[in-house]
Amino acid sequence: MPQVRVPRRGSLQYWPRKRSKRAFARVRTWAKSKEAKPLGFAGYKVGMTHLIVNDNRKTSTTKGIDISCPVTIIECPPLKAASIRFYKNMINGSKLVSEIFSENVDKDLGRTLILPKKQKNDEGKIKGIPQDFDYIMLLVHTLPSHTGIGKKKPEVFEIAVGGNKEEQLNYAKSKIGKEINISEVFKEGQQLDIHAVSKGKGVQGPVKRFGISLKQHKTEKSRRNPGSLGGWNAQGHIMWRVAKAGKMGYHLRTEQNKWLLKIGNSNEISKKGGFENYGVIKSNYILVKGSVIGAKKRLIRINEAMRPAKNIPNSPPPIQYINLTKAPV
Repeated sequence: MPQVRVPRRGSLQYWPRKRSKRAFARVRTWAKSKEAKPLGFAGYKVGMTHLIVNDNRKTSTTKGIDISCPVTIIECPPLKAASIRFYKNMINGSKLVSEIFSENVDKDLGRTLILPKKQKNDEGKIKGIPQDFDYIMLLVHTLPSHTGIGKKKPEVFEIAVGGNKEEQLNYAKSKIGKEINISEVFKEGQQLDIHAVSKGKGVQGPVKRFGISLKQHKTEKSRRNPGSLGGWNAQGHIMWRVAKAGKMGYHLRTEQNKWLLKIGNSNEISKKGGFENYGVIKSNYILVKGSVIGAKKRLIRINEAMRPAKNIPNSPPPIQYINLTKAPV
């Protein structure tokens, strides 16, 4: 029987190879946009299902034919803007020069942040805008109480705003203390970058963690250990490339150019009893083609694509059917 060859697991591209500090991703780079709007959003992973769509890809061999398409459902309740952050570019990186908090802060935000005392503004004017800044970030938080996952503590993170700094300031002032919906940020058919933390799998051996082959049945000592830890002249030093047991998963990863097929509300995808290991969808949701990294109920950061692919159409395929039945065992 021929030997089955598979690529190694545990990519050497990421070093140090360690677990994420928190359960949701940190985004450091944003796509450029001339439109004054948020460049990212977030939602909670519900699970997967499949659609029947009419293939509209120009170069596809199934063009114009109804095909099955696997999709991931992500529930996207509104984000609420808690503050405006002003940044200045310095020699050694960006520096936060000022921050303006909203007056009507959500009460659940106090579960995550120490909220500042309320300050009275004169005649509705916003105090604290610096004279010199280079760009603006919106500090937003999620509203998990709008979902059915049974969670109250919100996640807090920054999102970038498109346009020049004057347009960014005008948009931020119009949105501070208000909710931002998914339909204001993205449209159906565009490409997304997904930032999330993968599933944690605990401590695993080198066979599962790195995909090394099992030794033959007559081997000495363990069968699931690597055959060699290094050269004899290494003086007891073991290279980091050697496959060893350790914690696996819970890594921060990015998936590029995911196709956004649909933005809808909860009435369109209601399911009796809710979705397995998630519950009932109560807010807006999106359908993204293919799988998405992370466990169910985990926060998924969704951004505009940095380098969109040319072979993906700008319009979504017509959806004929959404499967909401329970998967067979």
